[in-house]
Amino acid sequence: MINTGDTAWMLVSTALVMLMTPGLALFYGGMVRRKNVLSILMHSFSAIAIVSIQWMLFGYSLAFGPDIKGVIGSLDWAFLRHVGLTPNPVYAAGVPHMAFMIYQAMFAVITPALISGAFAERMKFSAYVLFVVLWSTLVYDPVAHWIWAAGGWMKQLGVLDFAGGLVVHATSGFSALAAALLIGKRKGLSKEPMPPHNMPMTVIGAGLLWFGWFGFNAGSALSSGQLSTLAFVTTHAAAVTAAGTWITIEWLHRGRPTVFGAVTGAVAGLATITPAAGFVGPDTALIIGIIAGGMCYAALNLKPVLGYDDSLDAFGVHGVGGVTGTLCVGLFATLAFNPAGANGLFMGNARQFYVQLGAVALVAVYSFLASLVILKIVDAVTGLRVTESIEDSGLDISLHGEEGYYL
Repeated sequence: MINTGDTAWMLVSTALVMLMTPGLALFYGGMVRRKNVLSILMHSFSAIAIVSIQWMLFGYSLAFGPDIKGVIGSLDWAFLRHVGLTPNPVYAAGVPHMAFMIYQAMFAVITPALISGAFAERMKFSAYVLFVVLWSTLVYDPVAHWIWAAGGWMKQLGVLDFAGGLVVHATSGFSALAAALLIGKRKGLSKEPMPPHNMPMTVIGAGLLWFGWFGFNAGSALSSGQLSTLAFVTTHAAAVTAAGTWITIEWLHRGRPTVFGAVTGAVAGLATITPAAGFVGPDTALIIGIIAGGMCYAALNLKPVLGYDDSLDAFGVHGVGGVTGTLCVGLFATLAFNPAGANGLFMGNARQFYVQLGAVALVAVYSFLASLVILKIVDAVTGLRVTESIEDSGLDISLHGEEGYYL
């Protein structure tokens, strides 16, 4: 039976999560050089179109359709057959099945867009389009099925991921690492300055991400009530302590707090609380935010030491944050807040931590290796990287025939 309140909340949450992708475009857009701002905006906006089409044609069916041996969904729901206006008793039984489908579509959209931060300023747009289609089909859809679909093999083992620490952040983060390693560094990196060209744009993008994240996490309750309220509050709690932790560490480490650090810390906290938002209380979320700020700050500062060029820190924020949050579920989860979850290690259930640890390892390895294969295929078909002359002149004018600013 349709619950109109739950349906209203799910539709609002869908709109909030959709807004996160343009928010990501602005967040990333401010960080690149002026000559590449439109190219990075195009990555996010085109993902909305590309992935939404793929999702409605067959992606949703692969991710959530009738189970095939716990590994993938069948194509019974391709072209949204059997996805109507009556509820599906397995997924969000109080809202139309179509509402659940379009809500999940927005998760599928933003995940490959997150990866684009790793190869900003140097990938061909044709390569990006092909990569997004293949990656969504071969990485996102199967992992979403394993963890979230009825019958998914990781779900059957008891893996907990409330809103996408594994499905969204770990997959995108480790895929971003693979992309950064394979495509190589930006021309001139460490030899010429490459500061963000527009920090106010990045701050606006971070604000939109934070705003949309309430739909991302609280919407994942799939109803309007106690659980969505819990996820809403824990989301904010982790974001504020992560931002505060990042600012404090940076102030002590480098002598001054930066706006870039504040917004990156907040996003790190949001990514890290995502898998745990509906399984822990607000007090624990404050602690998770502190852990997130410290872990992701360390990850970003190790990048120059390790020598790879993840341009906009997709791995350092989303990969590290997603893994940290998923392990925090195994430590801190409690049935007191969500009877549909589990107790973690600190509540006497060591098994849950080992389950979460195993899931992290498998999703990380699968995402990394599958992305390497996909990128190799894309390279063979279109070539991955723009020429040096295009990189010098900027991707905006060379690939899109436009400039972000006419000054």
